[in-house]
Amino acid sequence: MADYEFYLVDKQPPIAWVYLNRPEKKNAMNPPAWRESIPIFEDLDRDDAIRVVIVAGKGSAFTAGIDLMAMAAEFPALLNREQLGGIKWSFLHRIRELQETMTCIERCRKPVIAAVHGHCVGAGLDLITACDVRLCTRDAIFSLREAAVGFVADVGVLQRLPHIVGQGMTRELAFTAKDLDAARAKEMLLVNEVYPDHDALMHGAEALALAIAANSPLAVQASKVVLNHGIGKTIDDALQHVAAISASIVPSEDLYAAIAAFAEKRKPSFPGR
Repeated sequence: MADYEFYLVDKQPPIAWVYLNRPEKKNAMNPPAWRESIPIFEDLDRDDAIRVVIVAGKGSAFTAGIDLMAMAAEFPALLNREQLGGIKWSFLHRIRELQETMTCIERCRKPVIAAVHGHCVGAGLDLITACDVRLCTRDAIFSLREAAVGFVADVGVLQRLPHIVGQGMTRELAFTAKDLDAARAKEMLLVNEVYPDHDALMHGAEALALAIAANSPLAVQASKVVLNHGIGKTIDDALQHVAAISASIVPSEDLYAAIAAFAEKRKPSFPGR
């Protein structure tokens, strides 16, 4: 079990659990939360023993969002009333760095499941929309809160959420900063499933992860790459990309394992090669 300053990473192959682990602050995302995600997901991407990642929160909530006071010290430009071009140019670079802390989740070839309980506010939505699948408890509350505090959400949610729930709902959430309950989140396809409590959520996330892990890692990871690439592309562009990906992974030991298992009328065991 790897213990970071903000995250706790528990590898239980084929699953890795990544916990937001600042429960005394409702997992509000301070500077370590942004610095540590990149090396964590790079490591999980490289680890062949890990086939699925589950992201969850310790304590009473998934996350209360950005820790504004802690982050303000990292970004003095936020409160500088006399910003010249050089300051803004530097601030632009820092925003791009923050964006990467979410994009690394999307880029990780292993499927990532977000298991949300309690509040998932602001930056929490940036995080879960970079995941592949979202699950939640019945008491979960989602809020795209930035407009209520004078910000535009700038690290990925406004780019990813429309592909999940559509433009109309994204705009309503972004403009109103209102709370969204679990039932409505399920109705608008933000989450795939709602569970009655935290224990049921953890079991449900693990069951889904194991169902994914039972399949060919090459096929699952290639599917994620293809799905990510297809966003915003024409159908023909996406078809050309999937053809190249398919040609690059076939044949494989996973394919041979599937054929042998079919002939022997048993479940296949995929080596991931």
